[in-house]
Amino acid sequence: MSSSFEYPRFTLGATLTDEQRAFFAKHGFLHFRPFASPAQVQEILHATQDVQRRWLAEGVEKVNGVPIKYGQDVDGARIVQRFAFTSQHHPLLRELLQDPRFQALFPLLEAEGGRVGENEKDGLVVNHYVNIPGSEFSQMGWHTDSLRDVFYGKRIGPMLNVGLHLDGTKATNGGLRVIPGTHRQGLGKMLFRKKYYKDVHYDPNEIAIETEPGDLTVHDGRMWHRVAQSPLIGDASRRRVMYVPIISGKYQPKSEDSPTPFYLRFLHLVK
Repeated sequence: MSSSFEYPRFTLGATLTDEQRAFFAKHGFLHFRPFASPAQVQEILHATQDVQRRWLAEGVEKVNGVPIKYGQDVDGARIVQRFAFTSQHHPLLRELLQDPRFQALFPLLEAEGGRVGENEKDGLVVNHYVNIPGSEFSQMGWHTDSLRDVFYGKRIGPMLNVGLHLDGTKATNGGLRVIPGTHRQGLGKMLFRKKYYKDVHYDPNEIAIETEPGDLTVHDGRMWHRVAQSPLIGDASRRRVMYVPIISGKYQPKSEDSPTPFYLRFLHLVK
């Protein structure tokens, strides 16, 4: 697999097609276009801005034990750059996660009892990347989402990371990179193939996921992926994306009394 690999863009309906399931089984990801309309994207952005205003005013530092990452925008204003459990703080975002099309993805888990993890792990996460001096979030190094299971001594459970992209991102402007097929790697490669979060470098086997506003992406939690930094500076580098886990197994909701997960001690490495 090389960065020149041309992959198909699909449409997500009430059920997955055989072609979509076969592609995911082989490569570990799917890209759907479009999922949300331009009007819906704007409504979602306004909802996240509402949450941001409240959290800034209230000085929110953690939500259900998960640290909130703050930084600066292009005008120097303080902004939230990584939200957690965002749907618990706005009705429109809560309603978004009830979209029945999410249920069409459950069979990709190959496990019983699939669900949208609105109240588990980090819930609905919103990442706001911007490349300027003072930004605390302009890229994210190589990682897998299954590492947290290893930290807690658990058997790696099936997990999908579902991203709703709110800005268009060309490959030349940074954005999501994945290494197809790495969801089928052994535990050793999942742990040691890369230096988690510290390694931000190009991999010859990676491919760029180019998105338009409203696109939905899905990747297996065991897959190696990163978010490349935009070579542009300022507003042109802006990239906002929402992620929610789809999981199975024992229901493990977080609450305001939940401790900070061990794996989030690495959050400071993400710049």
